[in-house]
Amino acid sequence: MTSETITAAASGTWKLGDLPVNRIGFGAMRLTQKGRAFTPDAAPSDRDQAIRVLRRAVELGVNHIDTAAFYFSPLRSANELINQALAPYPDDLVITTKVGPGRDPSGAWLPHATPERLRGQVEENLRQLGRDHLDVVNLRIVGTDSIAERFGALAELRDAGLIRHLGISNVRPEHLAEAQAIAPVVCVQNRYGIGAGPEEDEFLRACGEQGVAFVPFYAIAGDGREAGASGADSDEVLAVARAHGASAAQVRLAWTLHRGPHVLAIPGTGDPDHLVENVAAGTLRLSEDELAVLDSSGDR
Repeated sequence: MTSETITAAASGTWKLGDLPVNRIGFGAMRLTQKGRAFTPDAAPSDRDQAIRVLRRAVELGVNHIDTAAFYFSPLRSANELINQALAPYPDDLVITTKVGPGRDPSGAWLPHATPERLRGQVEENLRQLGRDHLDVVNLRIVGTDSIAERFGALAELRDAGLIRHLGISNVRPEHLAEAQAIAPVVCVQNRYGIGAGPEEDEFLRACGEQGVAFVPFYAIAGDGREAGASGADSDEVLAVARAHGASAAQVRLAWTLHRGPHVLAIPGTGDPDHLVENVAAGTLRLSEDELAVLDSSGDR
């Protein structure tokens, strides 16, 4: 089997609530611009190529796409690219979006949304995606304050039928407990990857014990964050990659998926070849010794 014929089904499946997804998904953050995401004057991506990448992702079995209305660059919106590329949507496609942050038309960040403004953000995602409901909405937060009021506002929109399932992003364990007391949480989306600390590992395990999907972001990029992978991989990551004839990015994705059956990956790219590599990472099986080496590498 070549990487061109490997599909996302090889990574296994998990359910977001009642919605089954393959564990290798696709993140749309890098789809709208060249270079670093969220740069106000970023060069827009090639529209036709972005659409090809999205369609190819679905052909390769990707049925979990992560996006947001604030994923845009001059002339490009991730949600509208998804709409143009994939509507009418396949029945098994799960689109996860997030609310809380916002950007003005120039690309500058706005204050995080109040409970009253979250409905407008949900409606904007609905409009851009051309949907009458959103499959999963993550409340993305910054800081340690209570999320009860904001999460409660989203729970009301769920009860109204605008949202099917709820998740939370960039949170701590106490936020999960707070949210679970209000409405079911199907996923936690946090930064996570090789080099994660003990508290992050414990939170990942706690999510699994509760049946909550854990969805890492920056699993490949690490400290590169919005700019993407820096290419400065540790000797340990590179050695494991050589042993498998794989790329460092594939090793990072495989390590992430090995953390538990409830862990989902959402690597993003605007490059068709990188997309194929990312999906193929779902077949990479690391030995216990290799996992131990990567655990101790301190790579971030």
